[in-house]
Amino acid sequence: MYGYYFDPTYILLVIGMVLSLAASARVKSTFAIYNRVRSASGLTGAEAASRILHMAGITDVSVVPIAGSLTDHYDPRSRQIALSQDVYDKTSVAAIGVAAHECGHAIQDSVNYVPLNFRTAIVPVANIGSMLSWPLFLAGLIFSLRPLLTLGILLFSLAVLFQLVTLPVEFNASSRALKMIGSSGMLGPDEVKGAKKVLTAAALTYVAALASSILQLLRLIILAGGRDRD
Repeated sequence: MYGYYFDPTYILLVIGMVLSLAASARVKSTFAIYNRVRSASGLTGAEAASRILHMAGITDVSVVPIAGSLTDHYDPRSRQIALSQDVYDKTSVAAIGVAAHECGHAIQDSVNYVPLNFRTAIVPVANIGSMLSWPLFLAGLIFSLRPLLTLGILLFSLAVLFQLVTLPVEFNASSRALKMIGSSGMLGPDEVKGAKKVLTAAALTYVAALASSILQLLRLIILAGGRDRD
């Protein structure tokens, strides 16, 4: 009876949740600190982004505002850098750092950065994997069908692969951003250190997401193995 109500693999989900929450809290707190530090250049996030794009020779990417907080992103389909309300018209160190990071993605796109192209290519299959993996896996558990269990694990592995490929894309974008804002004088040396802290904290959210997904994948494998023993 105890085994029926208690699944020890839940501990893997708890660990993943804790990692994700901790990473999210860190990026929010770090951003909040440096979003209160005005840059010496006085540039807004949007102005910094426009300058970086110009320096990189990119003329077909626009910079637009978007609602929300930390919702900043680069959309390769519309060729737009969308900056949140805390970044677009703010003159903080954090705003310039985040804006530069999104420009890093635009630069990756313009130079055909292989990891970015690969990530973009697997987005459809990764989305399918995320949506169908658990329903198929649960159906396999309920009806004791090994092929469905295996298919569910394989599909979920695609989502894990997507997050794995995301890491070099994000770290590379931040590296490009820090070099651009440092060499151009948009931020001074001490300010660049602050921007780096913000971007490092943001990168850790992707690390935590990957770790959480790997733990979930491990849980699926353990559950499937337990069903085989039954």
